[in-house]
Amino acid sequence: MSRIDLVTIDNASAAAQPVLAQIHAAFGATPNMFRAVANSPAALASMWGAFGALGSGTLDAKLGEQIAVAIADQNDCQYCLAAHTALGRKAGASSEEMAAAQAGQSHDPKTAAALHFAVTVVRQRAKITAADVGALRTAGFADGEIMEIMAHVALNLFTNYVNVAFDVPLDFPQVKLRAK
Repeated sequence: MSRIDLVTIDNASAAAQPVLAQIHAAFGATPNMFRAVANSPAALASMWGAFGALGSGTLDAKLGEQIAVAIADQNDCQYCLAAHTALGRKAGASSEEMAAAQAGQSHDPKTAAALHFAVTVVRQRAKITAADVGALRTAGFADGEIMEIMAHVALNLFTNYVNVAFDVPLDFPQVKLRAK
């Protein structure tokens, strides 16, 4: 059971209602994570805006979802692992690609570099080296794309922390965390 109320559009504040309506329209339902975050209209607007901005960024949706599952596994976030595995499949990733991404791996060298970087940022709490950034450049990422990878990391840290801290109930098909 969630440690924080799960807001519905009917009992949401006037400021949260239009954002929840957009989320419902995008998903065909209102995922529990958004219902939890809706306790703060500012946090909800910030998170939804970040998803929208990154969704129209330079990195494709598949890579964004692969980054998300790698970070979710690092943070033991069942909710984000399940949600982003489903979204990754919708973005064209195979089950095998999503399982590899969960482990921070990919057969594609450019994707592998992005996942390695994202996992390194999380594990080392952003204390990365010039070599870590250089590896992304060598893989073909420009500085704007590198910053966008970091934005994906930051957004996913927020969502992981929300779901883990508040024990948000899963409403996507469960995916098993890797044994560590």
